Amino acid sequence: MRLAWLVLCVVLMPIRAAAQILDLAELNTEQIKSLDRERTVVIIPGGILEEHGPYLPSFTDGYNNVGLARRLAEAVVARPGWTAVMFPVIPLGAGGANEIGGKNVFPGTYAVRTDTLRAIFMDLATELGEQGFRWIFVLHGHGAPKHMAALHQAAEYFNDTYGGAMVNLLGLRDFGACFEAGKDLLTSEQQREDGLNVHAGSEEHSLILYLRPDLVPTAIRNAAPVTATSAADLGRLGGVADWPGYFGSPRLASAARGARVFEACAKNAVGTALKILDGVDHTGLPRYADRLGADPVTENSLAYERQVDAKQKNWLRKKGLQ
Repeated sequence: MRLAWLVLCVVLMPIRAAAQILDLAELNTEQIKSLDRERTVVIIPGGILEEHGPYLPSFTDGYNNVGLARRLAEAVVARPGWTAVMFPVIPLGAGGANEIGGKNVFPGTYAVRTDTLRAIFMDLATELGEQGFRWIFVLHGHGAPKHMAALHQAAEYFNDTYGGAMVNLLGLRDFGACFEAGKDLLTSEQQREDGLNVHAGSEEHSLILYLRPDLVPTAIRNAAPVTATSAADLGRLGGVADWPGYFGSPRLASAARGARVFEACAKNAVGTALKILDGVDHTGLPRYADRLGADPVTENSLAYERQVDAKQKNWLRKKGLQ
């Protein structure tokens, strides 16, 4: 009898732990009201729908972000008495990499304006703040500076207004270093071929080979490199009519490197989040977007956003809706 009881306990332990990772979309009013606001962490994963060339899905960033969000949730519930609530994925972001070459429209990119992104997350911050939630972690990694700035501003609004901690984890400055993991798996010659790959290079292709290999076609091994060594190169190469949608050399990607990149990013995100839960002042953490000044790509992108905004408002006025 005692042995049977011990076996039952062992079987139920992981179930009980997993049950603390809750899906907000599945919770009813009473379940949400019963959550301990002091020991509940709301995790909001995101992922811009953005072209990544012919070998990767448009939700490439999202697959990584969702994986990191899940890893963080597991770390949260490993702490006795803590609960992680997973918010539905928000597949919206600002600034596709196609803008680097001056292409505002590109198949696979479905971005929203920067103001729209900020408003969405400020609205969510308001809803969660008014309901008393205190811990919110956003996992919405995407390299566009204006994208990161919008998320940081929404988080600052929550922190200033509700006195809790809302943090855009993947926008912190040291997070980007995790994408260097596994670079030693490439020879010096291969690293030169990969070049300055700020978008859809060998590391992002490696990530998806690790996370979702079913979405990567075998034709990747025949991919021609698009090698850049400077920002000027990126703009020139990204601006040609037949730019394939990536920089670097996808053919050099491997699941082994993808595993290293993912684990390094997970260690960084989880470690930072747990320190914040332990009382580290998140407001002083250096952020990626803070070190970047005005740049032509962002300025041109914002100018295009203003054109889109004017077009939409003009239509609303004509319809008497504004």
